[in-house]
Amino acid sequence: MRFVALAAAAAIAAPMNASATEEPAHTILVKDGNYEIRDYDPVIVAEVEISGDMRRAGNSGFRPLADYIFGNNTARAKIDMTAPVTRVKSEKIAMTAPVTRTASSNDTWTVSFVMPTEWTMQTLPIPNNPDVTLREVPSEMMATVKFSGIGRERVFTQKQAALEAWIEAQGYEQTGPARYAGYDAPYVPGPFRRNEVMIPVAPGE
Repeated sequence: MRFVALAAAAAIAAPMNASATEEPAHTILVKDGNYEIRDYDPVIVAEVEISGDMRRAGNSGFRPLADYIFGNNTARAKIDMTAPVTRVKSEKIAMTAPVTRTASSNDTWTVSFVMPTEWTMQTLPIPNNPDVTLREVPSEMMATVKFSGIGRERVFTQKQAALEAWIEAQGYEQTGPARYAGYDAPYVPGPFRRNEVMIPVAPGE
């Protein structure tokens, strides 16, 4: 299975930019050029399952999640976006980035938004759409590689192979599927976009 995170349609991704979006809290343990080992704090994600290819997952999966954070929930609350991708006037829920997608063997993807840190499972409004679910994700160690571009699947695959080789060279072990992350809206030119492959790891024995 793979996790993928990226911005979707420009009309709804417009608020997502480097200065305005919260990213999941983490500590950098190792830095080697564009490669890092990070220790991430626990997070809450809103997620939905979508069938189809990677591009369809990014577009179709983004919409119901954006609908949730823009007010289609029991409290009619707005939730700001976070990064990496992760409004009756009411409390505003900021969105974080990245948005993540997980592909299973039958080509079903789980697309996820990370919720801002000020919200808990007890305070987050319940989605009106039954396809959208909320889930707690425990702390985890991630190996990452950063690169620019428009985020084509073949490039993510190449970067994943390079990251896996770097993980082995560093003496870490992969503990879960790769995640593909994008931090910028579609209108941002490719050379200025931030993309990442992220792989859960643990120190080798």
